[in-house]
Amino acid sequence: MSGTPNVDPVPERFPADAALVRRLVSAQSPRWAGLPVRPVAEEGWDNRTFRLGSDMSVRLPSAAAYAEAVDKEHRWLPVLARRLPLRIPVPLAKGAPGEGYPHAWSVYRWLSGEPASRENIADPVRFAGSLAAFLAALRRVDPVGGPAPGQHNWFRGGPLLTYDGEVRRALGALAGRVRADAVAEVWRCAVRAPWDGRPVWFHGDVAPGNLLVRDGELTAVIDFGTCGVGDPACDLTIAWTLLSGESRTALRDGLSADPALWARGRGWALWKALTTWAGALRSGGGDAAAARHVVDQLIAET
Repeated sequence: MSGTPNVDPVPERFPADAALVRRLVSAQSPRWAGLPVRPVAEEGWDNRTFRLGSDMSVRLPSAAAYAEAVDKEHRWLPVLARRLPLRIPVPLAKGAPGEGYPHAWSVYRWLSGEPASRENIADPVRFAGSLAAFLAALRRVDPVGGPAPGQHNWFRGGPLLTYDGEVRRALGALAGRVRADAVAEVWRCAVRAPWDGRPVWFHGDVAPGNLLVRDGELTAVIDFGTCGVGDPACDLTIAWTLLSGESRTALRDGLSADPALWARGRGWALWKALTTWAGALRSGGGDAAAARHVVDQLIAET
């Protein structure tokens, strides 16, 4: 691939509603025809998600770029599910384009729970330990044949330098709002931190919305669209977006993260926070305050 890879796409999202899902299910999975269909409250960005009956969900990629993950998920999620200590989505059926919808789509078993937050986690240290155990088990799965970083997952698990241009543009947009010298030092340390090059499985988007909590405990991890095999440092961003203090230390210790891995993880968190903050300033929306808080934490660790 020549030129700079497209690492932060914002494609136009395909409009989809419950009526479209009913037509697709009736035409391609008639055994589920007639089950009620309703949109979920928080569907995320990459997929438009609907409940199908009481115990299934339908996920329609919202743009062609996100549809690249469908085949990957159907190939690998059943393999990963057998080796992980928490529940993950397992596809029940794969749909084809139809009824005016242009992409492959999926039916999954519904996993219940609430997105993780500081308010609904009973014990942050225990939560961090459960997450570390999950990520460690994921890394132990045989990576042979797994998907390497690429456009299918926006190069998660690849070199941080892939995102250097985005970081520099974000810093320019945030001039006067951020300590540019301190941020640049965090970024320099991250991109220089060595990796032994041995690929392992990673999730790619360990964010609060993809960690499900029931009765205060972590019970499931969802949305593997950015998963792959490569450098697992990208999975450490959660250490600064949700965890702090003892819980952050528990995650680091549970993963036996050496200084180089931790430094690269800080780089991933910094890239995400800077681009989120700059994007919020451009659009007038988004959570600029949360992104700024992450940047402040990363600087404080220097």
